[in-house]
Amino acid sequence: MNKLTKAQTELWEMDELAKGTSPIHGLHPLAKLAVTVFYIFTVVSFPKYDLSGLMILVLYPVILYQIADIPVSTCFYKLRLVLPLVCAVGLVNPFLDRKILLYIGTVPITGGLVSMATLMLKGVFSLMASFLLIATTPIDQICAALGKLHVPQVLTTLLLLTYRYIGLMIREVAVMSESYALRAPGQKGIHFSAWGSFLGQLLLRSMDRAEELYSSMLLRGFRGEFYYVGLPKARGKDWLFFLGSLLLFLAARNTNLPELLGSLFMR
Repeated sequence: MNKLTKAQTELWEMDELAKGTSPIHGLHPLAKLAVTVFYIFTVVSFPKYDLSGLMILVLYPVILYQIADIPVSTCFYKLRLVLPLVCAVGLVNPFLDRKILLYIGTVPITGGLVSMATLMLKGVFSLMASFLLIATTPIDQICAALGKLHVPQVLTTLLLLTYRYIGLMIREVAVMSESYALRAPGQKGIHFSAWGSFLGQLLLRSMDRAEELYSSMLLRGFRGEFYYVGLPKARGKDWLFFLGSLLLFLAARNTNLPELLGSLFMR
């Protein structure tokens, strides 16, 4: 299985994950979207040195992954290309902030090390929550929930079409790569001198296919906006999930829960 075929398979696997039947899958899409946004906002609002307070928020994605029957390793595998970039953001902090905050034995821990770890965890936690939303909610329901929040229709349409037809572009690239390989047997990859013509041909093929798709959409009644399937009414468990999550996030943000729990157990 080559890389392009593998990418298509992973897109299909994401759609299959979103069709699950766990209690998390059954929650209202708008509740999951709102909780995810609030969770990310809470995570990024922590001070750069508040590593202990931030750590408690790992429980939200980890527990929900277990309830949704999705291994956490699946999240890290699917995001394997993005996670290193997120973690690399804080690598320069130890060189910029050399103030010593504490000692572990005789080893000094600088503010740069603490802020680097905090920044990395913020990125990892945010990605885990975003992946959880996508893995438990079909893209149509996410776009419908965004519409309920009055996100401009052009943005939700762009999001939906990009997600739906990125697989089609991957298929076109796979066909072109196979054609190139047949014309250059024994060559590994696409030669640098052919990159310009390859990308130009891909652009032309994409424009032709986009015209065909747009014509098909017009024949089916598309007039500039999608009419999503109506979202169900929020039930008691949806409100409980929404309000309970908000209260927990507020408690974690305004109280150092690890320190509080540690003091209780030390008594």
